[in-house]
Amino acid sequence: MVNQNNLKNIVVLGTGGTIAGTAASAADNIGYRAAQVGVAELLAGVPGMSEVLEGHALVCEQVAQIDSKDMSFAIWSALALSVQQHLAQDDVAGVVITHGTDTLEETAFFLHAVLPAALQLHKPVVLTCAMRPASSLNPDGPQNLLDAVALARTDGACGVMAVCAGVVHSALAVQKVHVYRPDAFSSGDAGPLGYVEEGRLRQVKNWPLALTHQTSGALEKLEHINPWPRVEIVMNYAGGSAAVVDALLQPLPSAPPLRGLVVAGTGNGTLHVELIEALQRAEQAGVRVLRASRCGEGRVLPVAGSLFADSKGLSPVKARVALMLALM
Repeated sequence: MVNQNNLKNIVVLGTGGTIAGTAASAADNIGYRAAQVGVAELLAGVPGMSEVLEGHALVCEQVAQIDSKDMSFAIWSALALSVQQHLAQDDVAGVVITHGTDTLEETAFFLHAVLPAALQLHKPVVLTCAMRPASSLNPDGPQNLLDAVALARTDGACGVMAVCAGVVHSALAVQKVHVYRPDAFSSGDAGPLGYVEEGRLRQVKNWPLALTHQTSGALEKLEHINPWPRVEIVMNYAGGSAAVVDALLQPLPSAPPLRGLVVAGTGNGTLHVELIEALQRAEQAGVRVLRASRCGEGRVLPVAGSLFADSKGLSPVKARVALMLALM
């Protein structure tokens, strides 16, 4: 029995993505256009939502309408500010974000890194998505939305998370690992936080802890930083050379100067000798270098005498976000 005094709003913020995509044919799951259906229309088309809400109310807002491959820093700032504003309201139980799968892990980590810890400790932020468009014969978006709302209204839920195909991932661990199947995400060897089953959470790990000690007002400052520090990603591979790093160090009339480099090394962050020399030149030019791994699981273990700082377990794309924020 739900206590009527505890009923609050679940806020759903739309950003587009495949979950809002449409194709000419219901049999077409790859030739669609992302970000065609508004978040209000998406929610209206989800059967069983009232049962999952258990009396809570849905409030929706369209923050953006894009294919997530085109995610921008401006949208990140607007999204983070909107999430912060909603979480600060006493009548809001949690926030759900509909997002494309391609950069979901980066947005999740960004929010995890910048939202005030005081808000993350008490309320959930749940990103969800779809691998099939809304027009599909068998779309996965409606079930993912139901699961996200169920997670957001779970008593005690807190922190930034993602849910896809019934599996709940922390923002720190989530990564896209498959190009097609609906169960496209993994938490690697960290493992998932839990599973949403028939509108109920089966929790197997503790809620994620906030990384940040940001206070109110930090995001407002972030909104006015333009341009954001330029950080690029390079990779180690057989036959690697200094060419890419040396090219990135050259000034470009249309881009700010290079401030940071994340290198996705082989194995435990190992690097080709020529790439090492190029990265050393980059550091001498004032560019910060972080060493990550191109491996999908595990974390770079510190090695005595290593020339470059490691990414503290972050994947290359998340290490890039962390380095941009550090350079601010």
